[in-house]
Amino acid sequence: MLRHFLGNMRKHVVCACEVNRVRPYLLVPTSDFHKGEVHYAPRSFFGVEDFLDDDNSRPYTYQKVKKSKNPKKHISFKQRTVAYMEPFTLDVFISKRFVSASLTHRVTCKQVAVAGTNSKDIKAVLKSRSDIPACLAVGRILAERAREADVYTASYTPRERDKFEGKIRAVVQSLIDNGIDVKIYLE
Repeated sequence: MLRHFLGNMRKHVVCACEVNRVRPYLLVPTSDFHKGEVHYAPRSFFGVEDFLDDDNSRPYTYQKVKKSKNPKKHISFKQRTVAYMEPFTLDVFISKRFVSASLTHRVTCKQVAVAGTNSKDIKAVLKSRSDIPACLAVGRILAERAREADVYTASYTPRERDKFEGKIRAVVQSLIDNGIDVKIYLE
C-alpha cells in the first residue's frame, strides 16, 4: 500500500533545482476544477483546504450538543412521566400595558387556549388593560376557551422573577373559579 501511494505521489512531485542538488516539493491536490482539470496547489499550514468537508463544499461545522455531566445519573419516574401526567401548563405574562395568559401542551408545544387584553374583543370592554379586573377577565375567557378545547387541568410554576401574588394570583384564581383545576408548584 505504501509502495502504491509513493508511486502515485511521484507523478505529483515538483523539483526545484539549485546549483548542485535537486530538492523535491510535495504538492497536495485540492479539488478546484477549472475546465475539467484538477489544479495542484501547495498545502498551506492554516489554509482553508485543511478544514474542508469530504465533498469540499464548506469548512467543517461543529454542533454543540449538551452532554450530561453524569450520563448514568438516575432519572426518577416522576421526572420521566410528569410531561404526560400533567400535559398542560399555564403561562401568565403581565406587563405595564397588558396581561396575557395561555395554556400550552408540554409534549407537542402547541398552545391550546390563549387570552390577552390586547385582543380586540377584550380591549373594547375594559377600562384598563393591566389592572386586577383585566386579570380576572383574562382568566375567565381563558377558562372558556380551555373548556372548548376539552382541557380541564393545568399546572403552573411561576417564573423566577414572579411572585405568586397580586395580578398573577388573580388570573390563576379566576381560572380556578371558572372550572379549570390548576396545580400550583411554588419553590
